[in-house]
Order: sequence, then C-alpha cells, then structure tokens
Amino acid sequence: MAKAEAKKVEAVATPDPRRVKSITKHVRIAPRKLRLVIDSIRKRPAVEAVGILSVMPRKGARIAVKTLKSAMANAKNLGLDVNRLVVADIRADGGPVLKRFMSRSMGRANRILKRTSHLTVIVSEGKKVWGGETPEDAKSKKKKAVKAA
Repeated sequence: MAKAEAKKVEAVATPDPRRVKSITKHVRIAPRKLRLVIDSIRKRPAVEAVGILSVMPRKGARIAVKTLKSAMANAKNLGLDVNRLVVADIRADGGPVLKRFMSRSMGRANRILKRTSHLTVIVSEGKKVWGGETPEDAKSKKKKAVKAA
C-alpha cells in the first residue's frame, strides 16, 4: 500500500560563495517532529552532524541526513573542503497540508491534518578542519618551530 514517493531535492548556490544550500520539499512529516531532530545538529561540523543523525532512531533523522549529505556533495562540487563544512543554517518550514476526514459516531466527522515539511540545509566552510587543525594553524606552528630551532 505504501508507495515510494520521489522527493524534490534542489541544489541552490547562495550569493555567498562559501555557503551552499540544499532543499528537500514536500516531506510527509510534521515540521514540529522534524525540528526536534534538526535542533541537535545546528552550528555543528557537517561530518559530525552526519554521525549524530545516523544513530538517531527517528524518521526525521533519516530525512535530515539525506538532505545534509546532498548539501555536502553540492559543496564538494563547488570546490569547498568537506572536512571544513559547518551546518550554518538548518530549518524545517511547513509545506502544504493534506486534509482528511475520519468518521465518528452519530454521523459526525473529525478533520485530520497530515502535515508536510520543507527542509532547508545551508552549509558553509568554517575555519577549522573537523578532526584536526586548520592549515593556517599548522603553518604557524611550523614557523614557530623553525624560529625556536
């Protein structure tokens, strides 16, 4: 009964060349449930965020990790260093609402709202390399070591 739906994922280059955006639209999950997941990875390194989301046992985590990986791939295609990427902005906005009715007793009906979401992930290249030091820090340490010797 459950049919696989193709979700629309857009890759948009923002005006700032060091920020890359990925959007997933019309996801069949309520924005409120998706926000519970995405609040845990905001402002974190992208590689670390993928690790956090991959162990979360929630439907929203699977959707968020897919969009985050898409944003990371877009950044890689634009020449940014994947190990320096940081989740600059992530938000879940409400999409169109599917309205359904459930029949109740005595001829009444209650309305059911099936909410959808639009997930936007913006990654930017940070100064620090995740799991290491920045190239600038390495150069300055090397210079100090040469001066000391």
